[in-house]
Amino acid sequence: MNEVFASPFFGITLSIFAYEIGVLIARKTKLAIANPLLIAIIICIAVIELAHIPLESYNAGGDLIAVFLGPATAVIAISIYNQLSRLKKYFIPILMGTLVGSIASVGSAYFLCKLFGLDDILTKSMVVKSVSTPFALAISKNIGGIPAVSVAAVVITGILGAVCAPMLIKIFRVKNPIAAGVAIGTCSHAVGTSKAIMIGEVEGAMSGIALGLAGLLTVAITLVLKF
Repeated sequence: MNEVFASPFFGITLSIFAYEIGVLIARKTKLAIANPLLIAIIICIAVIELAHIPLESYNAGGDLIAVFLGPATAVIAISIYNQLSRLKKYFIPILMGTLVGSIASVGSAYFLCKLFGLDDILTKSMVVKSVSTPFALAISKNIGGIPAVSVAAVVITGILGAVCAPMLIKIFRVKNPIAAGVAIGTCSHAVGTSKAIMIGEVEGAMSGIALGLAGLLTVAITLVLKF
């Protein structure tokens, strides 16, 4: 049995089945909290803990899935291309909105970490919470953070964004699809963008643009502030 768990296929198979269960539950319940990724994470953790499977065994397959993070993010360029005319027309507002959102994301994480007395290493790990995983890993390593903590923060932020975005759009009566997309992409990266695509084509495309811009701007912000 240990040989089965040690195989990369175990981590891949568990992840795929857990996500498919999450998709099924999301379709049946249609609840915002029933996010497929959140459900998949819970199922994977439960299986690993109940079966006493070493995390290293799961990661043998999980790391292979992580390889596709970059290409999966790049695929969003297709929806961006379809909205190229809007991007040209509203580039300055999109850029400024993403810049302000990125500053708010980094600043809020920094001040909350200081408020709760977290040390510098954890603070550096947390300030990249709102960018996609490839950006977060690179920035975290560069500024002296802990990449594993950064990834956890990114995942949690993305799930919260995907779960809360539709509700917040309604509460604050955001009618402009461009504004909604930029807000989602800036604060909750690729996971939020997957939800934005479900909300609408324009929201998805704008979220994809904001996702890329937010990553680049966060790199610049961390360099300027010298974390």
